[in-house]
Amino acid sequence: MTSGAQHSDGPAVQPLRSDAERNRERIIAAARTVFARDGLNASMASVAREAGVGIATMFRRFPTKEELVDAVFSDRMGAYADVVSVALDDPDPWNGFVGYIEAACAMQAADSGFADILTMTFPAAKVLERRRNEAYEAMVRLIGRAKATGRLREDFDPSDLVLLHMANAGVVNATGDAAPDAWRRVVALMIQSLEAPARGPLPASPRHEALYEAMLRAGQGTTPASGKGG
Repeated sequence: MTSGAQHSDGPAVQPLRSDAERNRERIIAAARTVFARDGLNASMASVAREAGVGIATMFRRFPTKEELVDAVFSDRMGAYADVVSVALDDPDPWNGFVGYIEAACAMQAADSGFADILTMTFPAAKVLERRRNEAYEAMVRLIGRAKATGRLREDFDPSDLVLLHMANAGVVNATGDAAPDAWRRVVALMIQSLEAPARGPLPASPRHEALYEAMLRAGQGTTPASGKGG
């Protein structure tokens, strides 16, 4: 009798854990689809609809949009960091630098959500931000190497990469399916403008603190408790 009670109680808990994990994976998969299509301004409710779960289930699994963004894009940011590593391994630093820009911008073009990720910061998304910081440190080394060859203009600043990604994200989000390859021309124009010798001096770059504040503000704009709206 006791043994029977234990047998009937055991399986009762396991399906709840399995259901919770299935719901979590379903939500992450749905968020990848929705964010890739609509960008990070897509609401949490639209993700819940895509996943086929209720909004209450959504917020039990991911209480904030930042946590969902972390789960969806931490692996994508890891792939982005790999792009920087590949660029650093190139024996020709300028070629590595150009390859990095082209590859990173292609990642933005392929995924509207990721197009936004590179122009925003999410302090609560710990894994995402750690990988971003690692990639940034590698990019600083990449820029130094490209300058040392004399091919990258001397007044190029690491913050200019953020501005470049902001410009590319704007083109990707504005052109969409209507002109899906427009970003390639814009990126080529920007790369050509970066090569030394420079035609003239650039205006001062934005302070790093100011740029971080802009990225933070942009990230906060995607995470209203709005996520509960349609």
